[in-house]
Amino acid sequence: MAVSGIVCQRTTDRAALATRKVGSLTGRTLSAAYRWYPFFWLGETGWLLPQRLNRDEVDFYLESCRKAGFNVVQVQTVNGVPALNTYGQSSLPFGFRFEEIDRPGIYGYWDHMDYIIDTAAGKGIYIGMVCIWGGLVKAGRMDEEEAVRYGEFLARRYKDRPNIIWMIGGDIRGDVKTEIWEALAQRIRSVDSNHLMTFHPFGRTSSAIWFRDTDWLDFHMFQSGHRRYGQGVGENHEILGEDMEEDNWRYVEYTRSVEPWKPVIDGEPIYEQIPQGLHDPEEPRWQACDVRRYAYWSVFAGSFGHTYGHNALMQFLKPGVSPAYGAREMWYEALEAPGFHQMKYLKALMLMFPYFERVPDQEIICGDNGRQYDRVVATRGNDYMLIYTYTGKPFTADLSRISGTEKDAWWYDPATGQLTYLDRYVSGKVEFQPETRQSDEHTDWVLILTDVSKKFTI
Repeated sequence: MAVSGIVCQRTTDRAALATRKVGSLTGRTLSAAYRWYPFFWLGETGWLLPQRLNRDEVDFYLESCRKAGFNVVQVQTVNGVPALNTYGQSSLPFGFRFEEIDRPGIYGYWDHMDYIIDTAAGKGIYIGMVCIWGGLVKAGRMDEEEAVRYGEFLARRYKDRPNIIWMIGGDIRGDVKTEIWEALAQRIRSVDSNHLMTFHPFGRTSSAIWFRDTDWLDFHMFQSGHRRYGQGVGENHEILGEDMEEDNWRYVEYTRSVEPWKPVIDGEPIYEQIPQGLHDPEEPRWQACDVRRYAYWSVFAGSFGHTYGHNALMQFLKPGVSPAYGAREMWYEALEAPGFHQMKYLKALMLMFPYFERVPDQEIICGDNGRQYDRVVATRGNDYMLIYTYTGKPFTADLSRISGTEKDAWWYDPATGQLTYLDRYVSGKVEFQPETRQSDEHTDWVLILTDVSKKFTI
């Protein structure tokens, strides 16, 4: 089953898709019949963007995201009941009543949200809107009737914006307050049938556990979370066993096995510079090489994209704000983090080749695929294959899994995007030894192999 990139409009009418452009993210046309456009989701986690940044800061942040290749920013639409933004405006000045939410002469909370969405649209960025954080609903801060009114308001306000992706839930299990999430999702969908919708679940779970057959969920999302191997506490192991905490590729395999099949993405992996295990600031911090590993493992296993996060960016830490999770940098300093700028190389790689035919294929790797950090993950199209190795140990690949009797090979550096031509090989089983770098900073590589007869331009 192909790893289809989702088109960011919700429709089953392929004829309609033939004449539409996907916002400003049109990409390449791969099907002359239906003019499907590939969309590789490269997300940035900007949870507290609506609350913490002013207009000038919004412009600077979103422009930085655009330059770094991000095309989705995930936000908490409200992080409190009510939420207050940097202008001191409340998200719910009249409670869950929105008839007079736009007040003359007042730049209100939702005016600022409009500005964020419209500014993002001008930069080719979608806003993934977590409507309300799950912990608030779990604590009883929104009931089912209020969810219906809130969903109606959100959908009517934003149904005609081109760059909205609805995200129900918010770091919560789908079996907690399910009736409220259903009410919110169904009411939004009843008003807005154009935008995609998913569910952002609790750590180490997938939306596929609870929302397999629901008609409002267009693609699945999982949260692989922030724990390292051995930090599990025996909970939320519907998918993973013990000592598998970092194996985010397992969530992809699980979710892709669920019927009916829907696309899948890791909506919250480890964040750069957040403590391992999340809560103890004395623990080691996740580094750029770790966020790369999570991204390539997930995408090569079959995700249609990936969401990056940074500890300081997701909370927009700034002077006068108390840090959470041991954050040390200001948000604008974190825009220079190496992982923030390295994600674009994954996006560039995936858009380098025919998009809609790509499938995960572990049979490419001969023998043992490796355990934990030694895991080698492979994906391919009809005439190309990509293999990711984190530790740089040698592996053997079956080149006959793609077309052609001769294959050209390159090493691709996930940290720099640099390509190095390797050699030409006759189809068969070939052992590869990743190059040794002079630096010890990272050991991960992608091996690219293509059918010589197809004349790929790399």
